[in-house]
Amino acid sequence: MTKRELVIQVAERLGYTQNEVASVVQATLDAITDSLSEGQRLEIRNFGVFELKTRDARIGRNPRTGQEVPITEKRVASFKPGKALKELVQGGNIAAWEQAQLGASEDNPSSNPVE
Repeated sequence: MTKRELVIQVAERLGYTQNEVASVVQATLDAITDSLSEGQRLEIRNFGVFELKTRDARIGRNPRTGQEVPITEKRVASFKPGKALKELVQGGNIAAWEQAQLGASEDNPSSNPVE
């Protein structure tokens, strides 16, 4: 699914214009990017966690020549799916996913502004 397809699907589900949804989706992605670039961890309950991990420096090998090449330490973004998302992907249990989403919105009523 592309970002464009995501915007279309959300706009159809919620009844907003594609421009409104595109702005929200882009702002969400920007917030995730900003958080990660500042070294912060971002947790979205029942969905997953975005965080930075550091890959250690190591010695690699050029596959063409076989020559050893030093690879420097670097930071990489990682995503770890939450329990509800894992279960949905494993078993396709949409009812469990929807229940998890309902539980999350009941814990924090302001998290679901469409009510």
